[in-house]
Amino acid sequence: MSDIWLLSLFGLFLLAVLLALLLRGYGGKPRGKKPKRKKLPSRRPSQPGKRKRDTRPIAVVDGSNVMHWDSSTPQLKPVVAVLQHLEARGYQAGVIFDANAGYKLAERHMNDVHLARALGIDVERVLVVPKGQQADPFLLTYASDSDAIVISNDRFRDRIADYPKIAAPGRLIRGGVREGKLWLDLPGRRS
Repeated sequence: MSDIWLLSLFGLFLLAVLLALLLRGYGGKPRGKKPKRKKLPSRRPSQPGKRKRDTRPIAVVDGSNVMHWDSSTPQLKPVVAVLQHLEARGYQAGVIFDANAGYKLAERHMNDVHLARALGIDVERVLVVPKGQQADPFLLTYASDSDAIVISNDRFRDRIADYPKIAAPGRLIRGGVREGKLWLDLPGRRS
């Protein structure tokens, strides 16, 4: 009789341990919580009082569009050239890519970290939108909220009415590569 009682007690103990493990999620990451998205350049410092406010104008590059500027073949070379050009002219710039950009460039998924390394810039300046979502709303919302110019040959005709700030003259900047040289129609000058 005492053996049955001990087995029952041991069984209840095991059941309690299993239940605790299930409720805790096996010690892994909490379920249902999404990782925080990093931010592209902003006019506001992340910790007030910790560093000076960056007053340089902001540019956001439509990476999925710009990567086709040189001979219509997807490559990062024109994106790198645009970033360097913008920095040389005093802009702080970030890049937003569609989720499928890596497949077009390297036949595999590339996240923010992969593309930042390939571009030679900080990962905080790159955003790859989540799979199944288009980059345009992210790009236009970010540009509108931060008063950034947008570098793209896309005119966003199907969405621009929702972003009147972006429709203003000088906010959508065209560019391309001619005879191996980058050109951008930056506000106030052609460069």
